[in-house]
Parts: sequence; structure tokens; C-alpha cells
Amino acid sequence: FGPFDVVNVATAELIAQVIRQEGRYPVRTDLPHWKEYRDMRGQAYGIHVDTGPEWYRIRSALNPKMLKLKEAAAYAPIIHEVVSDLLQRVELLRLRSQDQATINDLTSELYKFGFEGISSILFETRLGCLQEEIPTDTLRFISAVNDMLALSETVLFFPRWTRHIFPFWKRFVQAWDDLYDVARHLIDRKVKQIHDQVERGEQVEGMYLTYLLSSNKLSLGEVYISLTELLLGGVDTTSNTLSWTLYHLARDAEVQNRLYNEIASVCPNKELPTTEHLTRMPYMKAVIKETLRMYPVVPGNGRLTVDSEVIVDNYWFPKKTQFHLCHYAVSHDESNFPEPERFVPDRWLRDSPSRSQHHPYSSVPFGVGVRACVGKRVAELEMYFALSRLMQHYEVRTEEGAPSIQPKTRTLLIPSKPIDLQFIPRA
Repeated sequence: FGPFDVVNVATAELIAQVIRQEGRYPVRTDLPHWKEYRDMRGQAYGIHVDTGPEWYRIRSALNPKMLKLKEAAAYAPIIHEVVSDLLQRVELLRLRSQDQATINDLTSELYKFGFEGISSILFETRLGCLQEEIPTDTLRFISAVNDMLALSETVLFFPRWTRHIFPFWKRFVQAWDDLYDVARHLIDRKVKQIHDQVERGEQVEGMYLTYLLSSNKLSLGEVYISLTELLLGGVDTTSNTLSWTLYHLARDAEVQNRLYNEIASVCPNKELPTTEHLTRMPYMKAVIKETLRMYPVVPGNGRLTVDSEVIVDNYWFPKKTQFHLCHYAVSHDESNFPEPERFVPDRWLRDSPSRSQHHPYSSVPFGVGVRACVGKRVAELEMYFALSRLMQHYEVRTEEGAPSIQPKTRTLLIPSKPIDLQFIPRA
């Protein structure tokens, strides 16, 4: 793959064999270009670049308020606030359209929702992504995330001596500069706020950023880069998954009706869903799981064997072997999921005749083990609350003769064309 030797591992059992040998401090993949940028700017490395005990120390500081369900549940009120803004935005766009129903390029609208949701949790600040007039700094931030992810693969394949010949590296650096600059500004503002509260002898209260700053487990430089990286992983997860979910619900009235009926029975009269309500919505969770099976957030994940040799399927691999865990291929494997191209949420329901007897590693959209996605719980809450409330208010339909849409990869898996859907208000 370009200048790299990569071993592709494309069955659930082989992925399991690699993961079982990953050691205490697994390395996902080598990101020399990210490291090069950090060194150039004298920044901390963060969880994607750091390795070994240093990586583990940072990850251990980030985990508690993110991965524990009880802790993540504390973010419910702020998520609902953002979902309310999304519903207003959907209504505005729908009424503005020619047929007073269609929203064009739904993914870009949900991208703004994902951005606003994760930012309001990480930075404890509303960025205004869902407003009519999006603030300049916020637009710069969104643009920088897009550019960095789009350029990251390109830059990786060009040797360092080409840095001054092609424009990719310069644009990659600019994207990181913009990202880091906006994040640092938001964090510095919170640092000053906390400092002023302490000076006045007030109780310091807040959410994720306040916790990180007051725990003193990370340096300020590590907080800057860690929150920037958490943001990178938190936007596409929710926006793309919700886009694909609504796309399939619009094409399958039976699944959509069943989902709506479950939500309406648990939360009648458009009652605001709580985390407790979600425990009584198995079908909704199955719908999201099926979407993530068909469209895992990243089509593949990496493991770099740093400290030890590895044996996979009786083949011996030396240290420094880069494995590519082919999640997309495995979650579309007929031996685990019959008719894998069909959207069948029932596969995930315990008592359903369609339930799939699949290997536990056949669909792992958030990764596995200690390197699994740190924001998994928050992403799930955002998706559950947004989907349940959208369903409470609207029926979604496709336009007459709308083409089917395939996924493509941009580091992450995204729709290859804009998704246009009709939102019809429910009585």
C-alpha cells in the first residue's frame, strides 16, 4: 500500500488472533506525518501518536468520564439541547424546500449536529454549528477537520523530500494549525474561567473539560491535543451513522414503522427520552447496530506489532509488522451474516428467528480492547437521542426514483453521494 507492507486480516477469527497478541500497550498504526507535524510545532503527542506507557497514561486520564455509562449519562441534558436545535434546523430546511419536505445533503446537516454535540461536551461550549449564521471560527474548525482527514492519507504516501514540491503537506499543516488554534482558544477560555472562580472562592463545576483540567493528570499541552483528537473521532461517527440509518429507514417502511411504534410506546406523546427509556428500546439499538455493521465508521483498523513477534493462522510475523483488520470485509461476510447487503436489524435481537450466530469480532465498529473508541458511549447516546426524537416528529421517505448510494472511504467511511430525504411531519 504505497511504500508500506501491510498484512490484511479478513476473517473474524484472524482478527481475534491478532488482538489476543497485542500486548499491554497496543499501537494502532504508525502516523509519522502526524508526529512530524507535532515535532515541527513543539506540541504534545496525544493518544494517536504517543505509544507505550505514555500513551497508556493519557488514555487512562481520558477514559473515566467517557467510557463509563453512568458518567456518560450526565451528558444527556446537553445532548438533548443540541438535538432540539437539530429538530428546529430540520423543520426550517424542510419548509424552505420547493416541496416543503425535502432536505438535500442530509449528511452535511448531521455533520453540523455531530460537531455541535461533541464540542458542547468536550469544550463545554456551544459553537453555533446549527445556527443560520455559523460563526467564522466554527466554520474554520469544520473546514480544518475535513481537510485534515482528506489529506491525511495522501500525505502519508508521499516521501518527506516531496514536502516542498507538492501542495499537500502545506495544506495538511494549515489544517492542523487551524484545528489546534481554535481548540486552544476554547480551552484557554475555560482555564481563565476556572481560575477566576477559584480566585473568588467559588465552587468549580463543569463537565469533561473541567474534569480534565482539574484532575491534573495531563499537562495543558496534552489537554489541547487530546480534545482536538477526540473531536476528530466524534463527528463522523454520529453524522455518518445517522445518515445511513435514515437512508435505510426511508427505503424500508416496515422497519421504520416498527421503530416508531417502539419509541412511541416507551415515550408516548413525544416525551423526551431518558437513558432509562433507552434500556427499553432494543429495536432501536438493533437498528443502529445493523447500520454500523453495514457501514463501520472506519472500514479497517490497524495494529502494529511493536514489542513481539506474532503468529496468525500458523504464519510467523516479525516485530514491526503492520496488520490491517478488515472490519468492512468481515462484517459483510456471509458466513457471519446471511444476505449481508440487506438491512436486517432483527439480526441483533435475542429472540428473533433472523438472529445471526456470528463471531464476536465479526462486527466491531468501535474497535476492541484497550484501544477501542474512547467516545463510544457518548456517540451512542447522541445517536439514540437524535434518532428517537427525529422518529417522534417525522416519517422519512426517499424521493421518487432516488438512486441507491454506496459508501466510499475518506479515512472514515462516508456516503459517496449526497443523501436527499423527505421529512413528513407525524400527526
